[in-house]
Amino acid sequence: MHSGRPKSQNRFESTFGDSEKKVGEQKVQFSNFTPRKNRSWSGQTDGPKRPYQPNNRKRNFQKSPRRGRPGEKTLDIQTFIQKASSSAPRKQHTITHTFADFGFCDTLNINLAKQGYVSPTPIQDQSIKPIMANSDVIGLANTGTGKTAAFLLPLINKISQDRSQKVLIIAPTRELALQIDTEFRKFSFGMNIFSAVCIGGAPLYHQQRNLQRKPNVVIGTPGRLKDFAERRLLTYASFNNVVLDEVDRMLDMGFIDIITKILKDGAKDRQLLFFSATLPDSIKKLVHTFLVNPVTVSVQTGHTTENVVQNVIRVKDAVAKFDTLKKLLGRSELEKVLIFSETKRGVESLAIKLYKTGFKVDSIHGDKRQRQREKSLTLFRNN
Repeated sequence: MHSGRPKSQNRFESTFGDSEKKVGEQKVQFSNFTPRKNRSWSGQTDGPKRPYQPNNRKRNFQKSPRRGRPGEKTLDIQTFIQKASSSAPRKQHTITHTFADFGFCDTLNINLAKQGYVSPTPIQDQSIKPIMANSDVIGLANTGTGKTAAFLLPLINKISQDRSQKVLIIAPTRELALQIDTEFRKFSFGMNIFSAVCIGGAPLYHQQRNLQRKPNVVIGTPGRLKDFAERRLLTYASFNNVVLDEVDRMLDMGFIDIITKILKDGAKDRQLLFFSATLPDSIKKLVHTFLVNPVTVSVQTGHTTENVVQNVIRVKDAVAKFDTLKKLLGRSELEKVLIFSETKRGVESLAIKLYKTGFKVDSIHGDKRQRQREKSLTLFRNN
């Protein structure tokens, strides 16, 4: 089969012929073209070769900084070694209330007793009263100090007295949102107060169906809440109570614009509760913009790293590191261990190697489905 062009015209000539048509009357000339075999090493086409002249410039072979993401901070391991040995005096918080002093409804008090709650933690002791007085509250406390119950208990009691109350709880991660929902279900058991969880990594259909049931409490992550708002499945202005849990983490994760949008489009007459471990300038800006005469409750007990013994074990290579890890995991006192790795692939690879070695292990990372992550957390918690 003929291509339709003369045999003397090859594909190379046809290509440049098309180029001439595109530039009109101007013809492309290759007058500087010289066959490679006639060229000198210096790039000159005529004349003798230039003699070699060594480069006597002094070069500074200083080690350049490690490349990384813009604004990425380098890690100084000395910061973490034996942090728990700090002997700085810590502020002691005196508990001044019992749960009976807060005046919760009977069902809520019964559920507290079933869960084994005897006396409030410092953050609960100091923040529940202002929340029940309908004040905006800034709660500053470390992770694991009972912040979740500090805002759930007074809000559940508020809903039990007024069924028109709607609560929006925003958390930075899926796991924290699910943890808040689990605590909510325990505290509200038998009170006909329902919740809906809106998080990524889970089917939209089930979450949409739960929202259509008009729950009193919606718990979600910023990204999924934004998605549902754009789909008009929820309206920020319909919530007269908004809780931001671990605000500092949400802002560190880049959710500042979504959070600002939620607060800006929310109801004017509402109660705002901010809970955080720290109070950076970005949070202060939100506080000054949206909160009204907030009550600040601070029960920080020092940095988290000061409560954990941390050390560095130096090894010569990856093989020695894995062998050292196996020896550590073999200790009888290490019943449950969390291992962090830099990448998703590294997490999965290490989990497979440990499983083949005989350890009970599972992995959690961003490539896993939400159901798989929940199952892993449940197994870790219950075994």
